[in-house]
Amino acid sequence: MNKYRNIKITCPITGEKFDSKKEYKRYKELQLLQKAGEISSLETQNEFMLIASFKDSDGKTERSVKYIADFTYWDKKLRKNIIEDVKSDITRKNPAYIIKRKLVKKGYPYIIFKEI
Repeated sequence: MNKYRNIKITCPITGEKFDSKKEYKRYKELQLLQKAGEISSLETQNEFMLIASFKDSDGKTERSVKYIADFTYWDKKLRKNIIEDVKSDITRKNPAYIIKRKLVKKGYPYIIFKEI
């Protein structure tokens, strides 16, 4: 069992992997919204660059920092791109997640960020 006690799920149809039952349930809901025409361009696990790799003052290369969104899609009613991240109450308090969430909001202000 992992530290957050979530159970990983594999979609039986597509083979896509999800970190929790809650995330998989949300994926199925978003698929229905897409079929109903309310959203489009639903994707999973999109990467967003937060900090590009760089050389520090000692000449050592620091790796880039990326955020991987659970879901991204176009909301037709709002006419906006949406990033969704499915989080439990425990993981919402994770300091690394909080920093990345803030960097996403700052670096991509034209995209709506939602926590589910």
